[in-house]
Amino acid sequence: MALFSISEDTPVGTQVYILNGTDPEGDPVRYGLTFEIGSTEYFRVEPKSGNVTLIQELNREKQDEISVTVSITDGRNKVVETVRVFVTDANDEPPEFQNLPFIVDVPEDTTPGSSIYRVHAVDKDLGSGGSVSYYLQSSPFAKFTIDGHSGILRVKPGETLDYETTPTHFVTVVAKDGGGKYKGKHQVLTSTATVTINVLDAQDMPPSFVGTPYFGYVYEVSVPGSEIYTVSAKDGDQGNPNPIHYSILNGSDGVFDINSTSGCIYLTTPPYLLKNELYEIKVKASEVGPDNQLLDYDVTTVTVRVVDLNNHPPTFYGENGPQSKFEVTMYEHPPAGEILRGFKITVNDSDQGANAKFKLRLVGPSRVLRVVPQTVLNEAQVTIIVEDASGIDYEKGPTLSFKLLAVEIDTPERFSATADIVINLLDTNDNVPVFTSEYYIVRVPENSPGGSSVVSVTANDPDSGSWGEVKYTIYGSGSDLFAIHPSTGLIFTQPWTSLDAEMRSKYNFYVKAEDSEGKYSIAEVFVSVLDMNDHPPEFDEDFQEKTMIIGTPVKVQAVDEDAESPNNVIEYSIMTADPDNAFDINADTGEIQLKPFIKSMEIVQNITKQKDCKWSLVVQARDRGSPSFSTTAVVNIDITEATPLKGPMAAFLMKSRDNPLRALGLVSFIILVLVGVTVLISTVMYMRNSKSNRIMPVRRIIKRRPRDGQTWKFKIPVIKLSSPAEKFLISDPESSPSQETSSPRLKPPPPIAPCLPPPPPANIRANERPRAVPTISGALTSKALKKTKSCRRKEGNISSALVSELKMKLEQKINENNQGLY
Repeated sequence: MALFSISEDTPVGTQVYILNGTDPEGDPVRYGLTFEIGSTEYFRVEPKSGNVTLIQELNREKQDEISVTVSITDGRNKVVETVRVFVTDANDEPPEFQNLPFIVDVPEDTTPGSSIYRVHAVDKDLGSGGSVSYYLQSSPFAKFTIDGHSGILRVKPGETLDYETTPTHFVTVVAKDGGGKYKGKHQVLTSTATVTINVLDAQDMPPSFVGTPYFGYVYEVSVPGSEIYTVSAKDGDQGNPNPIHYSILNGSDGVFDINSTSGCIYLTTPPYLLKNELYEIKVKASEVGPDNQLLDYDVTTVTVRVVDLNNHPPTFYGENGPQSKFEVTMYEHPPAGEILRGFKITVNDSDQGANAKFKLRLVGPSRVLRVVPQTVLNEAQVTIIVEDASGIDYEKGPTLSFKLLAVEIDTPERFSATADIVINLLDTNDNVPVFTSEYYIVRVPENSPGGSSVVSVTANDPDSGSWGEVKYTIYGSGSDLFAIHPSTGLIFTQPWTSLDAEMRSKYNFYVKAEDSEGKYSIAEVFVSVLDMNDHPPEFDEDFQEKTMIIGTPVKVQAVDEDAESPNNVIEYSIMTADPDNAFDINADTGEIQLKPFIKSMEIVQNITKQKDCKWSLVVQARDRGSPSFSTTAVVNIDITEATPLKGPMAAFLMKSRDNPLRALGLVSFIILVLVGVTVLISTVMYMRNSKSNRIMPVRRIIKRRPRDGQTWKFKIPVIKLSSPAEKFLISDPESSPSQETSSPRLKPPPPIAPCLPPPPPANIRANERPRAVPTISGALTSKALKKTKSCRRKEGNISSALVSELKMKLEQKINENNQGLY
């Protein structure tokens, strides 16, 4: 895997590599992958096949290089190598705006086409996927443009800003990358940000009077200096207003004057000197410039009526005359500062002068609405303004009720008036369905029938009508086996499925509650499948053969397929045994061993009358579940006593007593080596004997006799001992009596590993006739006859028996080959 690279969008579970390796000795190898402590494990390898699988999602932007240690082992030796895996880029990161939030202050007299701000976004991807371009979301009233490459925001040519019309603009900027491949498809990623543009006011609007028309009264009890009315004007440039200077143009007839700063019109003479009952005073409000020069202005009329008694309380008027209840219907959550224009309310006190001065206030939910003006002289238009929008909430109540009070001040009578203000609210879809719990943790018994209820989830939407109706859906990787009722939120298993803790015990998925306009919230459901004790323990075999060396336990093992404890916890016990009371068993591990007093084969043979060394017992495996299940197996145990062995071979056999295949394999390998050495020695001896037999006496005798004129005519099968040389022929003790001495002998079959070798062959070479050679005796007794003696073989002594047999075979071959030397 050196310098191996993988794309970051590779799906989890993909086989990304195959490790390959061999062992010079031919042993099977196993592979491994390890990571540094504390680092994320991204890969997993199948130890036998070497298949490397991705198990963790990659992210090049967080980690573009993975260090992993690759290992291969044959069980004894291990080779380890550290490799680097490079993570290549995919277009999976959208552009990210920097230095948020974007808030810009722009004077309203900014020249069209001027740059006002520069936005900047960064994309962490490489190549075209990391390039960023900009554009604005289209709007029919757009006053701004943006440079697609630099991100510079400008006032659109031909457009001007107006603080009085729109003091704040919200511009949505879209950053788009150059696109690239992600999971085999080309995709372009975008992100958006909102630029808040605050328009700074400039001096371009004249002042205007507030609360017109104006009415003032003069009472017969008034004195010079009494306040008649206070006018109020504001600079049209509300962002940076100038001071206002008030003056009277005409209509005062010298009996009224005005405070140039406060706008208060007051009486300058006693009331009895007033000649007219009605005065119309022209008042001018001018802006004061930086050098105290008067700039733009506005003019209004103040009507002053002369009255003589305080005998009229304040009165509320509607469009059709006096009215004590005013009602309006509006949507909930109006913006703070909005004027409730549905009300047409006028308040009037017919008295004049101080008797017509009163205060207005609202009685009801605190700080939700406020009334303007709060102090009235004679008459005024009542304006109700929203102060706290959160208090105007349909869900808190569909109706808001207030009392509008008008109470005279500075008069001993203290007349007052009351009007009911009723606001009927219309609902809007301003709420999101909210679950009663963010997480639902459920435990469900396994093997529950299909369609069983799991849990009921609830989400509340306080909105009215269809906006308050919630529809439920589920999704996620763990939701395949479940369904949900769209209206009630009841989650149940699919009719065709049944949960099984042994197959999967944990599920989690998401529940979505959505109203009719698509507003939604999400909760997560965790389902744990409770394991039921529905599997009994099972032994590998119902009938087992074991060989027990005295002092060493043997082990039986059962498996319970249940998923959890105590259902899969197994206890072992001996049900019956023959002989009885000779074995103990470990209830947890299943290890069977003889009672402590049985320490030798003599005690074993004395326990039973038949002197048996092979005993039987019935072992039970029972789980700890409720109800509990059990199963039994018959175990035949052959009792033997370990033969003391010395040297490395004995140590190896003792270590391998629990793994007989390993010991058998090693013994077979040793036998193959010894057989090969024997064949090599036999071949050398054969070649040597063949050369030395050319001058043997028997051949000289056969060649000399024809010279004496004698003709030898005889058949070996008919006439026995017709030649003196026959007594020197070597007989084959292992051949069949019916086989002729001249017939060719068969080659022994080659040894095959790892099975035990066949009995020693006859060591006769094909196409080779028996040769007569000088010797002391005429026949040899084969040592192979000794092998016919039956000997009891015990488990654990197999190795020593095979070695002894191979040694006998080698001695026989050497003796037979040495016969040619005599």
